Parts: sequence; structure tokens; C-alpha cells
Amino acid sequence: MSLRLGDIVPNFQADTTAGHLDFYEFLGDSWGILFSHPADYTPVCTTELGFTAKLNDEFAKRNVKVLAVSVDGIDSHHGWKKDIEETQLCNVNFPIIADENRTVATLYDMIHPNASEKATVRSLFIIGPDKKLKLSITYPASTGRNFNEVLRVVDSLQLTAQYQVATPANWNHGEDVIVVPAVSTEDAIAKFPKGVKVVKPYLRYTPQPNVEG
Repeated sequence: MSLRLGDIVPNFQADTTAGHLDFYEFLGDSWGILFSHPADYTPVCTTELGFTAKLNDEFAKRNVKVLAVSVDGIDSHHGWKKDIEETQLCNVNFPIIADENRTVATLYDMIHPNASEKATVRSLFIIGPDKKLKLSITYPASTGRNFNEVLRVVDSLQLTAQYQVATPANWNHGEDVIVVPAVSTEDAIAKFPKGVKVVKPYLRYTPQPNVEG
């Protein structure tokens, strides 16, 4: 199936390096990140899993649970996990799914035949507590993913889910945000007491509402 933004993502059960799990139960009321890898013992993915492990505290602060998936088996995963921890100087404390039958890869449309007939492409999905898809992005095998960008997107998604704002290009946590067009300038002034800067009738900035100061 092809998942689109706003779709409820499919549930699944799988064996992982942390034991057997049900995806929905694993997520609970948290946000989730599911990201795939073509195979174990691949160099780019080794660096990606290592960097993700180092961001454990950042994901925890945002109530985000991380889950990786590869088409190799559990024994291979455990061996690869040791390599990741040795070479990337980290503790891989999130589950890695064994997807030998490509069940998860098929559910989440991770097989792109023109790129590879067998291996999963390197897709990443951000899923909300409502189990709806909030973001999907797919990288080629040669380009490592930017997980600082993933954190930035999570910050934006969580902020904009709570307030009637959007985030401009290159926005980072703590910077000014944009008032959405559905809110009139009069209502925006009342809604955002830190102030509203009107550049154009459709382009209005306000300080990030959930930051002190």
C-alpha cells in the first residue's frame, strides 16, 4: 500500500532485538519514528543507527519512540548492534525489527523495484499519537539521513498540532513562527499576546507561543 499524510498507519506484530512486539502497543500514546534499512552491516546505516542512539534523550524529551527495521534476521541484528555500539560509541537502546518475510516493508511500501528488487529503501515515517502519518521521507542508499532535521520536524509537528501556527523555512525551536491564514489578524493579536508582526496580510509572524520569554 502507499501511505499518504493523514492516513492511519497499519499495525503489525514483529520479532525485534527487544523481543516480540505489537507496533500500536509499543507506541502507546507516544509519537513514533519508524525507519528502514536495506540490510544489516551496511556502512551508512551503521552511522545512522549510532547517531539515532545518541539522540535517545532528545527523543525521550519529545515523547518519541524509535523503531528501526531491516530485512535481516534477529541473530544478524544482534551481531550488527554490537558493531554499531563498538564503532559509533553508543548504546543502541531501541528495537530493530527482523523483517525477513518483508511484512513490514510491504505494509509501508518500502520496496521500490526500480531501486532494488529485494532490499527495503531507506524510508522514515513520523507517526502521531493518533497513529496517523505526519511525515514520510525516502533517501537513496548513498545518502545518510539527517536526524537533527528529524528532531526539527518533530518540534514543528508538535508545536503546530497545539497552536494555530506554521513554521517558516529553516525554522528552529525558539524562533518566530507564522500565524496560519485561517486566523484573522484581529484574532491573532488576541490569541498571541507576545505580539504579531504583519509583513503582508497573509504573512504574519509571532514569537513561538510555548517558549518562555
